[in-house]
Amino acid sequence: MWKMSYSKTAAERLFSYVTGTKPVLNVGGLFSDGTEYYVSPQTPKAGEQVKIRFRASADNVDRVYLVCNGEKIPMDVEDGNKLFDFYAATITAGENMINYYFEIHSGRVTCFYNKYGVEKENNNDFNFEIYPGFSVPKWAEGAVFYQIFVDRFCNGDPDNDVLDNEYFYINSGTKQVKDWFKYPENMDVGCFYGGDLQGVMNKLDYLQDLGIDVIYLNPVFVSPSNHKYDIQDYDYIDPHFGKIVVDEGSVLPDGCRENKQSARYINRVTNKANLEASNQFFIELVEEIHKRGMKVILDGVFNHCGSFNKWLDRERIYEGEEGYENGAYISADSPYRSFFKFHNEYEWPYNGSYDGWWGHDTLPKLNYEESDKLTEYIMNIAKKWVSPPYNVDGWRLDVAADLGHSAEYNHRFWREFRKAVKEANPEAIILAEHYGDPKQWLRGDQWDTVMNYDAFMEPITWFLCGVEKHSDEFRGDLLGNPDAFIGAMNYHMSRFQRPSLGVAMNELSNHDHSRFLTRTNRKVGRTHTLGPDAANYDIDKGIFRQAVVFQMTWPGAPTVYYGDEAGLCGWTDPDNRRTYPWGREDVDLIRFHKDMIKIHKTYEALMKGSVLFLHGAHKIICYGRFTDNKQVIVILNTNYEDVDLRLHVRRVGVFNHSIMTRVMLTNEQGYTLETVDYMVEHNLLTIKAPKMSAMVLVRK
Repeated sequence: MWKMSYSKTAAERLFSYVTGTKPVLNVGGLFSDGTEYYVSPQTPKAGEQVKIRFRASADNVDRVYLVCNGEKIPMDVEDGNKLFDFYAATITAGENMINYYFEIHSGRVTCFYNKYGVEKENNNDFNFEIYPGFSVPKWAEGAVFYQIFVDRFCNGDPDNDVLDNEYFYINSGTKQVKDWFKYPENMDVGCFYGGDLQGVMNKLDYLQDLGIDVIYLNPVFVSPSNHKYDIQDYDYIDPHFGKIVVDEGSVLPDGCRENKQSARYINRVTNKANLEASNQFFIELVEEIHKRGMKVILDGVFNHCGSFNKWLDRERIYEGEEGYENGAYISADSPYRSFFKFHNEYEWPYNGSYDGWWGHDTLPKLNYEESDKLTEYIMNIAKKWVSPPYNVDGWRLDVAADLGHSAEYNHRFWREFRKAVKEANPEAIILAEHYGDPKQWLRGDQWDTVMNYDAFMEPITWFLCGVEKHSDEFRGDLLGNPDAFIGAMNYHMSRFQRPSLGVAMNELSNHDHSRFLTRTNRKVGRTHTLGPDAANYDIDKGIFRQAVVFQMTWPGAPTVYYGDEAGLCGWTDPDNRRTYPWGREDVDLIRFHKDMIKIHKTYEALMKGSVLFLHGAHKIICYGRFTDNKQVIVILNTNYEDVDLRLHVRRVGVFNHSIMTRVMLTNEQGYTLETVDYMVEHNLLTIKAPKMSAMVLVRK
């Protein structure tokens, strides 16, 4: 594998070989990827003709071969310009995966090109792959997502707020937090601020004005916690988020821990009038979102449910309630007994010997392998919410790789899930939470894409902040380290199919990790060690703006975690779940997000173009986004001094004497949209990158 020193200039980094009979092989001119220009059609069906292209510097190579499924196919020059020759070969897609790489000959030099770039010997693990029949929703490519943790976004309907001591959960009665701006407690699961779907409805104008295309809602189904990753009833929206039309009964008596006596809660979440009214309001919300040209996706928690779940009913909420059958905790004869794995067959009634996810008895593990009925139920849930009358636009899948008791079953389940969802709504996205290599799930038969931790959140956090995404570790050796950053990005991006990469959820923050703005303080801490106030201090908005520029100019779907755009800080869970600061917003940061989102959407190269690193040095990253005729250059300088750069922008198709116009410049104090033109001379963009800045330049 080629080794590149990213401390050198772009010109010095171009590999070359002197053969004596041919010009120097310009390895920097070699390029192909899975974008539409280089694979056409990008998502072919079996039987379709597929044109695959490869780029080389003009008159620089003797022969190029497409090595496809072991067959060596000569490629012909199809097109060219004064910079490049474009080689092409056409193949026919079959039923099975297309596996390919390129072999390049120049004089006595032979090299290979795959997803990782140029290599002396091809590594088949990085070959390009196409899965006939695999496509992702076109609406999601480059779309701007906005993640909402509902309880903390906006309280639009105080009548549905969780009450003090309404029920008992995890060592305490519920708490209604009346101070919207109060920091979350260290043990926060039973504290409720009152955010709901009416609040989301009320703020659609704001989200639309911000430039949001897709709203991703953390779980909204009936659940006892504020985060709702412990589902109680998959069939209904939680009335505490929806509508409570019948509100009867008393809360728990003081000192009581038996939820069988929580009459108010039982009425609110088991009364079909409340449940149906909540579902109806959700229908109206989705309709309004769609009217505005936006999409909405739901959080699917299918690995485990909650101990309150009606299938288990450990809290005895549903026991004896009209219209509900006994839960598996209540009776050995429950129709849901097979939904859970019990270890003591002699404990009924009230059998607590079931498997819990990671040992948590509040999160019962769902036992799919031993229950076809459970699998069928969940498949129906998967279809229900993406179908009329609900019509949501996809699923985000919680801890998706953990589902089932074996890897073999996990893949089998997600194949069935994909078939069910896509048959119900072909344009629904299937987006999984996943840490680590996602390749085996992204082969066209399971997920569309993933939350992009490894090829986005983690590398940019280390490079700009030097801290881990939970703020649990500081690594000075990774702060501003271009080798580590570029190496991580190239490797982890190679594990995606290009369609999956184009819709990957690129987040800087979310509900599971510290807020990025807090990470800019480069401190190790959590709310229980340093206190919540410490998350607000020594932050650097200049670094945060650089991160947002990167987010809005990198391949994928940039995803804003609610409140990030308004300057919200916070350590990791639960402090990252602070309420949106309505009335206390950082209006400059909101305006900056609006402007960067507009830039992201204005230039086709940022929505679906290729990407190439142009330069890397200590605390400096430069890259280009480009299509066949449009180019954008991005420069991040995290040094505390100006840096002079000479960038070989011809590598992304910028001709000599072209004008590159700066459309965004950030610095420590703020940003400017004032345009400045730079001429490319001698095939170089010569430019000064100001200290602590991010720049976006567009070819006129």
